Amino acid sequence: MGIYLNPGNRGFRTILNGTYVDKTGLIDFINGTINTPQKLTSFSRPRRFGKSFAAKMLCAYYDKSCDSRSLFEGLTISKKDSFDRYLNKYDVIYLDITWFISRSKNKGDNVVLDIQSAVIDELRKAFPGCVSESETFLPDALLSVSQKVGNQFIIIIDECDALFREAKDDIALQKEYIQLLRGLFKGGTTTDEIIAAAYMTGILPIKKYGTESALTDFKEYSMTTPKRLAEYIGFTEDEVKHLCGEYQMDFGEMQSWYDGYSFNRMKHVYSPNSVMNAIQEGEMQNYWNQTESFESLKEYIGMDFDGLKDAVTTMLGGERVSVRISTFQNDITSFKNGNDVLTLLIHLGYLAYDSAKREIYIPNFEVAEAFEDAVSGPEWGTVGKALSDSERLLDATLAEEAEAVAETLEQIHSSVSSVLNYNNEASLSCAITIAYYTAKRYYSIARELPAGKGFADLAFLPRRGTDKPAMIVELKYDKDADTAIRQIHENRYDGDLKKYFGDLLLVGINYDKDAKGADAKKHSCVIERA
Repeated sequence: MGIYLNPGNRGFRTILNGTYVDKTGLIDFINGTINTPQKLTSFSRPRRFGKSFAAKMLCAYYDKSCDSRSLFEGLTISKKDSFDRYLNKYDVIYLDITWFISRSKNKGDNVVLDIQSAVIDELRKAFPGCVSESETFLPDALLSVSQKVGNQFIIIIDECDALFREAKDDIALQKEYIQLLRGLFKGGTTTDEIIAAAYMTGILPIKKYGTESALTDFKEYSMTTPKRLAEYIGFTEDEVKHLCGEYQMDFGEMQSWYDGYSFNRMKHVYSPNSVMNAIQEGEMQNYWNQTESFESLKEYIGMDFDGLKDAVTTMLGGERVSVRISTFQNDITSFKNGNDVLTLLIHLGYLAYDSAKREIYIPNFEVAEAFEDAVSGPEWGTVGKALSDSERLLDATLAEEAEAVAETLEQIHSSVSSVLNYNNEASLSCAITIAYYTAKRYYSIARELPAGKGFADLAFLPRRGTDKPAMIVELKYDKDADTAIRQIHENRYDGDLKKYFGDLLLVGINYDKDAKGADAKKHSCVIERA
């Protein structure tokens, strides 16, 4: 048992000592690829989405230097036909690229040489006489072992894209790293002889050069194309419901905070690190900024690409934005347009991606707070000011100061009018969502919530433990605010909102799109308590 060659099962054993959500079904998927043309798997997803947990789980299962049967008994994989066939049957090479970078003095100097030297040294000790003292190229060392003792390897690489992130300007080092990976995984007889399967995981998909992947033989799964592995991106809805039941947490609140990632095969995927932190700490809050600095988000969304800031503003307003992901080069430097920046934010977990509609959106309240921090500076102008004034606007609404509310909404609506057509309800809805952005701390905000005979344009439903009243906001133009209030009464909003009657604010908002002079675009507001 070594550090890189056959590292054992201690890592997975430690994971099992805590609250563990069973993701061992991934093992059965990898088992189905062993010694097939599909044996090379790359599975990327954001920080704290369980990448290292999965890598340690795979090490524990395949590593022939240990007996891991008791660790997997009762878990999903133990019920699969492939369980006994591959359990602890292979020599495993496990590489955490960030570990090698951390040992380097200058973010990657000699890291590729260090990787090869460290693994080759362990190969010499484990297989005496199989690797010459002069050998420095890892693929050749592995080939020598395979030819002399007949062993195949399973290679697991964690944080495989770390060099492209940490040494983003060192092109020579990146090319050296790619050459090592190509030597291991270039396909053909040599790779077939050495490798039974490979699993790489990182934040970004495999680096592209032009339209081609640097490693064309890998089957890739990512935040834009998870395909059959969607349920392993994060926690599923059923898994979160089970955790909430076990630890007496409110599922609706958990959903609002951490749900939002949606894929063709799995419509509700939750941020796993955030869910587990909420379970362990006993309360829901923003755990995202513990793993991602808003400064990086601020840098990306502030880049000088046409339409980028408009797209972000639209999403801040609760809308979706179309995006083209095809030109992204899977790195953090080769941006050609705003679409590339937005695609990066999908892979970083800041945005969710609807592949059927090719649209992006801010996934949940936790990530929305990260965006709030990122656009709070003066470079975001009126949008940033609108967010900073959001708390004051909410206070005015709760105090039923209708005139102040109308005046503030008028200013904010004007500030976002360049993004959407000013004279439609979608634009006004976007403006109001931005204006009440920080209200998300106290409310779950639903658009067109079914209620009674009609739909509430915006419904503010108090979060658990909040002492604030519920609110219904009806949006109109070319009518009047009293008409909006009247429509609320006529539609008899008594469905999901019925329990809030007696502590419910009715907010009617209107403006006249054809008004001239001093009354142009002037907003009016009426607030009633029901």
